[in-house]
Amino acid sequence: MTTIAHLQAENVRLRALLEEREQDIVERDQQIALLNARIDWLNQKLFGSGQSEKIDRAQLLLDLEEVKNELSALQNAPVQKFEVERRIKPRVAQSPQEHFKDLPVHETVVIVPEEVKKNPDLYEQIDEERTFEVDVIAPKLVKREIVRPRYRFKLDRNHPPVVAAAPVRVVEGGYASAGLLAWVVVCKYLDHLPLYRLEKMTERWGARLSRQSMADWVEVASFWLKPIYDRMRKDLIAGPYVQADETPVNYLDPDSKQKKALKGQLWVMGIPRGPVVFDWHLNRGHAGARHLLRGFKGLLQADGYQAYDRLGKLDADVVRLGCLAHVRRKWFESLSTHKREAALALRIFARIYAREQEYRELQLSAGQRTERRQKELTVLFQRLHTLAVICRQKVLPKSNLGKAADYTLNQWTSIKLLLQHGEAELDNNLIENAIRPSAIGKKNWLFIGSPEAGGRTAIIYSIVVTCQRFGVNTHDYLRDVLSTLPKLSNQDDLTHLLPQNWGKQSR
Repeated sequence: MTTIAHLQAENVRLRALLEEREQDIVERDQQIALLNARIDWLNQKLFGSGQSEKIDRAQLLLDLEEVKNELSALQNAPVQKFEVERRIKPRVAQSPQEHFKDLPVHETVVIVPEEVKKNPDLYEQIDEERTFEVDVIAPKLVKREIVRPRYRFKLDRNHPPVVAAAPVRVVEGGYASAGLLAWVVVCKYLDHLPLYRLEKMTERWGARLSRQSMADWVEVASFWLKPIYDRMRKDLIAGPYVQADETPVNYLDPDSKQKKALKGQLWVMGIPRGPVVFDWHLNRGHAGARHLLRGFKGLLQADGYQAYDRLGKLDADVVRLGCLAHVRRKWFESLSTHKREAALALRIFARIYAREQEYRELQLSAGQRTERRQKELTVLFQRLHTLAVICRQKVLPKSNLGKAADYTLNQWTSIKLLLQHGEAELDNNLIENAIRPSAIGKKNWLFIGSPEAGGRTAIIYSIVVTCQRFGVNTHDYLRDVLSTLPKLSNQDDLTHLLPQNWGKQSR
């Protein structure tokens, strides 16, 4: 019987053998790329204008023939196949009982046989069969009556009547509860439903809620959530590492002379698997990045947009890190036109990410990950750089491959720094995922109603996306926080109301 130790030893052996084969393939592809570049150069010398008269043509032809023979031998050389049997863990289908185990039982229906109903004294129960079906209770609007009895002092009729103080309401003088505001916010910013759809839906639930009222409630919710938003932003600016990105959003400006929607920008920063903060700006200019990251000192990871590069140049305390995923995308886009070079680059990326996945599974510390990156990834990074240099010399700059090579080399300084900072991710994918709700939402509600509404949108998206990242029930969180905040003063500590802390207490 195979022991666990034998399996582990076999796994180590197979991994080493696989890495050796991958190394051979990478080196072979590099040699092929270099030989092709040499052939292109010799052809240019032979057949380019004015070259063949100055250089010995016979010698060039001889060199060209030798390079072609070497290339043919390399391409036709047999490659030892190495196959490893992959044991794919079968996907176990979850039974309905397991899938719905957390649903509360709303109603229990006991079905007694007709024979027993007619003569219950002749039967005794020995067992039972239990099944279930899933039903849905349609939403409905309900009222919560608030009664404050008024009392009179019996011993002194002249004493003024006594009545309890009115409860603090999230909407002063209004009828909307904190739960209703939370529901509107979740529907618009988490379920991406435009307010006009909600208006029509509420008619089926007992009473129509106007879209204007709901828009006002969104403004009220953002007002009360602003202190939590400011605290989240303060914590992120304190560093030492953030990721940043941006996405365009259309907005309306009644004061604008243009009879169409204008394009604003939602900027976002956050830490991987941590809090996220959005910021609204009317354009994609550098001022938006400066406003988002004002006061930040530390590692800033972003794509190749010049606004982030400029921040790194203007402030020596900001270390600009690149995004390896954006570099990879450029090479992937060139795969259809330059298969050989792009495939070589993608194999290099695959090996880099395979190593990074191993570090993640081992739960290495930042220092350990830095050490392993410098030891194991430096060679792969250098091969990618060499490939980019070769490709830029042999193709047109505006071709897909030329663009991939240029982007790689232009971003190389910020990309290479990833080897020195193990606390940072290799790419910006996690912050891009944080933007996805807003990208889906704008396809439904199409635009922001005014320039001022963009700031409210940024506040609410910051709260909603952060709740999602920490697995917090967004509606429960908003209902509780919107009920609590009106009762607090400006001096009260909000630490326990941050989404990440509220979630821990709730669980």
